[in-house]
Amino acid sequence: MSPAAKLMGLLIAFVARLVTGAQGHWKGCPPQALQRIYFANHQSHLDWVLIWAALPHELRARTRPIAARDYWTRGRFRHWLTREVFNAVYVTRQRSDDQDPLEPLVAALEHGDSLVIFPEGTRGHQALPQPFKSGLYHLAERFPDVQLVPAWIDNVQRVMPKGEVVPVPVLCSVTFGAPIRLEPGEDKRAFLERAREAVIALRPRGPA
Repeated sequence: MSPAAKLMGLLIAFVARLVTGAQGHWKGCPPQALQRIYFANHQSHLDWVLIWAALPHELRARTRPIAARDYWTRGRFRHWLTREVFNAVYVTRQRSDDQDPLEPLVAALEHGDSLVIFPEGTRGHQALPQPFKSGLYHLAERFPDVQLVPAWIDNVQRVMPKGEVVPVPVLCSVTFGAPIRLEPGEDKRAFLERAREAVIALRPRGPA
């Protein structure tokens, strides 16, 4: 990472924590330097920035977010930011039939990187996550030794309301849960529903 990119990363982490608090709560596992796939609910473009900022500094360098190529490479600064600061894994949303959408993720995992993914595939606007798509299942099947860590991102949709361009200071948090794994003989539907429930279980509960 270049000095400029390193400085920008520190600045973004500082601003994210200033605006949102970017609190990380490790309830099911410690923040260890293990290869992991962090999977979370998805409600804002800021989701992966919040997870990245909530990670300890020593984990950020090896944890890469997934970014839509058509959106995050649009414009020189946006492209530089995602490539040089976040070391994002770019995915193509418009693919031909012979393209494997998981190919860049597989390459990153084979390289030893950790990933931040959003199994819903697109941002949701409901209280609970939409059904998970199959990518997480196929990655779990192919990389059984990589920890699958569920995470719940709370309040981030209020930081950048739809149509707004200036973040609103709102206290946010990321709660990391206990790792799950694909059980022997477990089918895709059962695994994806169990993974979704693991994320929902981390949702903060209001007062009784």
